[in-house]
Amino acid sequence: MTQASDFEFFSWNTHSAPNTLRLQGIWTLDNYTLLGRQIEHFHAEYANLGILSADHVDAEGITALDTAGASRIVELLGAGEALNGLLATLPAERGALLQAVAATKRDAGTKTPKARPSLATELLGRIGLSMERAWQQSAMLLGFMGLTLEALVRNSVHPSRWRITSVVAQIEDTGLNAVPIVALLTFMVGAVIAFLGATVLADFGATVYTVNLVAFSFLREFAVLLTAILMAGRTASAFTAQLGSMKANEEIDAIRMLGLNPIEVLVLPRILALLVSMPLLTFVGMISGILGGVLVCAVALDITPTMFFSIFKEGIELRHFLLGMVKAPIFAYVIALIGCLEGFKVSGSAQSVGEHTTSAVVQTIFIVILLDALAALFFMEMGW
Repeated sequence: MTQASDFEFFSWNTHSAPNTLRLQGIWTLDNYTLLGRQIEHFHAEYANLGILSADHVDAEGITALDTAGASRIVELLGAGEALNGLLATLPAERGALLQAVAATKRDAGTKTPKARPSLATELLGRIGLSMERAWQQSAMLLGFMGLTLEALVRNSVHPSRWRITSVVAQIEDTGLNAVPIVALLTFMVGAVIAFLGATVLADFGATVYTVNLVAFSFLREFAVLLTAILMAGRTASAFTAQLGSMKANEEIDAIRMLGLNPIEVLVLPRILALLVSMPLLTFVGMISGILGGVLVCAVALDITPTMFFSIFKEGIELRHFLLGMVKAPIFAYVIALIGCLEGFKVSGSAQSVGEHTTSAVVQTIFIVILLDALAALFFMEMGW
């Protein structure tokens, strides 16, 4: 059996007493892989010698040492007497480094791996986390609603603080520029509803009631709901992106430094603009949807526009129009509120802007549909 062997970074000599393990060379991250291979080969070749029982370890030949090299020394010597003997002979800084690495490895070895939770436990945990987030979001939304209502009441006492220019600019952006898309969408949906109604009612010989179907559905539900969904995707996302970009660029902090209230400067003009625009867009949606029904009735059912509006006048009451319009300001306030709140929650990165913009659209659509369903149930129970 060979009693002495030389490697690039260390040598083991049992020919003389005491047995000596000499470390040499550069023990750094650059040689980490090569050190590992030589240590593995050394252990395989001299396992029967018992490296932990070495009488002496000489590290004077090490020219450079870092954390990676210290980790390899611990791997070579283990945590027994050989390592303790080496710590006593090393310079203070190298000894401290080697001792810290050895302690870290020892602590890591004593830690028991955490048991992976079961699928049911993980599912329940995710559900609980989602419920907690929903609760926090609801509390934050209510708090922000209180801030906006307080600012609205305070400014109503001081009309000079209204920012008319900002309100008018937002009305143009959220209302006037949205008229074409709202009119086109509701017109097409009105035509589709009239066509489907005529197809179904033809089996009962009641195609004339297609007029009532189109008028009733658009006055009470479809016009305000479709408009709100469009505003959620178009306006709420725009509010979040605008305020989020301002938050990322620290413009909101600059507004505060000027002694101005961001709620009054940024949020109230957007809320007031949407409160004005939403009812007008809802009315446009009602007219466009009914005109789509008029077109289908004239082409497919031989119901002339004159007959259509005559049936409309006799069979549809004014309360259906009012019930549809009364929901528009509520939806407008919710859309503007969520869009602005998500903008203020942006953390400062482009990814955060995108995430909160998506969140604003999802939340507004969900809440709008939820409120519309609750309103429909309430109106039905009240007999309206």
